[in-house]
Amino acid sequence: MIDTVTFPDVWEREASALITSLTPALFLASGLSAAVNRAVSALSDDTFKGIHRLVFFDWAMMIPYFGVLVVLSFYGLHRYSIIRGYLKHKARFTETPPCRFGRLPRVTIQLPIYNEQYVVERLLEETTQIDYPHELLQVQVLDDSTDETAPFTRRLVENYQTAGFPIEYIRRENRHGFKAGALQNALGSANGEIVAIFDADFVPPRDFLQRTVHFFADEKVGMVQTRWGYLNRHYNVLTEVQAMLLDGHFVLEHIARAGGGLFFNFNGTAGILRKSMIEDAGGWQHDTLTEDSDLSYRAQLKGWKFVYVPSIECLSELPVETYGFQVQQSRWAKGLTQVAKKLLWKILRSNQPVRVKLEAFFHLTPNISYPLMIAVSVLMLPVMIVRFYQGWFQMLLIDLPLIAASFWSIFAFYMMAHRALFPKTWKRGFLFLPALMAAGVALTIINTRAVLEALIGYQTEFVRTAKYAIGDKQPVQLREVKYRRRSGWLPYAEIAAGGFFLWMVWYAIYSFNYLAVPFMMLFVGGYFWAGFTTLWQEYQSKLAFERRQELKAERARA
Repeated sequence: MIDTVTFPDVWEREASALITSLTPALFLASGLSAAVNRAVSALSDDTFKGIHRLVFFDWAMMIPYFGVLVVLSFYGLHRYSIIRGYLKHKARFTETPPCRFGRLPRVTIQLPIYNEQYVVERLLEETTQIDYPHELLQVQVLDDSTDETAPFTRRLVENYQTAGFPIEYIRRENRHGFKAGALQNALGSANGEIVAIFDADFVPPRDFLQRTVHFFADEKVGMVQTRWGYLNRHYNVLTEVQAMLLDGHFVLEHIARAGGGLFFNFNGTAGILRKSMIEDAGGWQHDTLTEDSDLSYRAQLKGWKFVYVPSIECLSELPVETYGFQVQQSRWAKGLTQVAKKLLWKILRSNQPVRVKLEAFFHLTPNISYPLMIAVSVLMLPVMIVRFYQGWFQMLLIDLPLIAASFWSIFAFYMMAHRALFPKTWKRGFLFLPALMAAGVALTIINTRAVLEALIGYQTEFVRTAKYAIGDKQPVQLREVKYRRRSGWLPYAEIAAGGFFLWMVWYAIYSFNYLAVPFMMLFVGGYFWAGFTTLWQEYQSKLAFERRQELKAERARA
């Protein structure tokens, strides 16, 4: 016997099955809706409106906090002005000089080195291949090394001399004045009208001089700077981030300043200068750690013209270790602040246009943002407690413009530079933006110390950045090489700061201050990244040293 099934029975079973299958989704949607409603309710909660009134303590915390954010926002807005200048002037840059020499001038190439065992051979090999008449060329190797680099470099120079290359080896009895002292010491014996300078980790292109010297046919030109490129850009995340940071300077800042007739700086290497300009500006001086920026501003105040040629790329090597990166950046931060202290008042009192003075101010003082970020960090917790009673609308009204000015400009700035260099793969840069922001945080403590030392006049020696002749596809075990520096207390301070911000993240969630969480997580990531990677690298170095000592002891017993 066959059972008959009526339409209502079928509909009832199908509906039951549908409801059963949708039940998990309905519960999920219901839970998500409830979570969203709770978040909106927390943000729009005005329970304390009209009840809590700000007292003296509240104002004492909020006024300096927002005052610091306003100052930081001015530097953020300045990035937007640099972007505008870049877009306005980028089309006018060309590597074709307006006039050319009928007869090539004499050129001196200076190669300052200090304990550069791993890169000096590459430097000399590439420099001796530069295309320029030997009878018009002089190469000076300025060796202040205190280790086996000195005899090794001397032998290399003697080999090139034997082969007939015009190269000299200059060694001082001491490191007085560091790099600036070495350059000034050798300037007197330089027979070139024009002086090119390359640091030890740079690889000058073969046609460098042929493409740059003709700009000096204009007697007003005192310096020509080329763009840095990077041999090990893709070595690790740190080198990717450093390359993006430096691209912002060489792609956007230099083009905006040079194109707009504003002061910009020689970068200490991969550039070429007129000898008479150096002498006219007062020579190389060593009372700052950035002798290049110091000379640049003194020369431009004297009326010398600077030229930037972004189409000429000079490859170099980036630090691959966290602490090496931090040391390099702190040296630049301290040196630029010293230049500001030394020359800014003179610049502001000069007869230069207001726009030139204003740009010089922003160029020389950006590192003041690091101690200001420390101040923001200290004030953030009490301000968060005070602002617990404010509604979300007031917080957005005040905070959003400051965040847009201070931090959104960073994303726009570096991504525009990245897109200019890599138009086909520029979107890849978005992957490194969180790391870029974290790297900025990782510099906060060490650069704050550097800026404060500069402001109070505390002098320190020129600390070199160790380089290992590393390329993108040449990984090396850094624990096996020399020139690594000890970081001391810094990584522990960074880990402590990261722990403090992690606790603040918890408090922000507990107090429904959700808008502050992403901002504070950048500090957590930046401080932990810097502290833990530095300690790990130093721990690996210690293990390698102990293994080498054990092997030596075993060989001695054998």
